[in-house]
Amino acid sequence: MSTPPVAVVIGAGDATGGAIAKRFAREGFSLCVTRRNADQLSVLVDEIRAAGGTAHPFGCDARVEEQMVELFEHIERDIGPIEVVVFNIGANVRFSITETTERVYRKVWEMAALSGFLTGREAAKAMLPRQKGTIIFTGATASLRGGVGFSAFAGAKFALRALAQSMARELGPQGIHVAHPIIDGAIDTAFIRDTFPERYALKDLDGILNPEHIAEQYWQLHCQPRDSWTHELDLRPWMETF
Repeated sequence: MSTPPVAVVIGAGDATGGAIAKRFAREGFSLCVTRRNADQLSVLVDEIRAAGGTAHPFGCDARVEEQMVELFEHIERDIGPIEVVVFNIGANVRFSITETTERVYRKVWEMAALSGFLTGREAAKAMLPRQKGTIIFTGATASLRGGVGFSAFAGAKFALRALAQSMARELGPQGIHVAHPIIDGAIDTAFIRDTFPERYALKDLDGILNPEHIAEQYWQLHCQPRDSWTHELDLRPWMETF
C-alpha cells in the first residue's frame, strides 16, 4: 500500500487554515497542521479524523529556524512525502505610525515574512529531489498597497509577495508550483465578527469571504496542469471595491 501524499498547513487557524486542511484531507491527503500551541489544533484534528481523514498536529513556532527544519525533516522521515505546503500565518495588526513600536514592527515581520521564508525554504528542500509539489503563500490586500495604520502589516506582506515571486521564478522550471492568492476582503472569522460587526453583518449578502470557498481555490491551484499554472490570483466579495 502506497503512502498517501502529505499536505502541510502552517498556521492552521479556526477559519481559513482549518478549511484548507479539511479540503485537502477530503482528497486523501495526510494533513500536518501547525500552530504555536498544539492544543489549539484539537478541534480541527478531531473533525478531520471524524470525517475519515488523517491529521497530525504540531506545536511549532514558524519564526524559529531550528523548529522549522525539524518539522519538515520529521514529516518527510516519519509521515510521508510532502506534496503541498500552505503558509497561512496572519499577523494583521493596525497602529498609527507613531504608535507602531519597534517590537510590533519586528514581530509582524517575523510572523508574516521571516516565517514565510523558512517555510518556503524547507518546502523547497523537500520537493526539489522529486521535481514536483505546490507551495502556496496566503496574501492580503496589504500585499499590494499599504493602508492607513498598516505600516507593519503591509511591509511584511510586501516582503512575502516578493518571496513568492522569487521562488516561483526559481522553482517553477524545476516542477514546483508556487502561488500567491491575495485575499482582498474580510473573512468570516470570529475576529471580524467581534471587531468589525458592521462588516460581519454583510455575511448574509455574501459580503465577506467564506473560508470554505477560499479553500476550494487553493485546491484548484494545486490541481492545475503545469502548462497553465497561476502564480497570483485575487479573491474578494462581489461588493468589495478595488
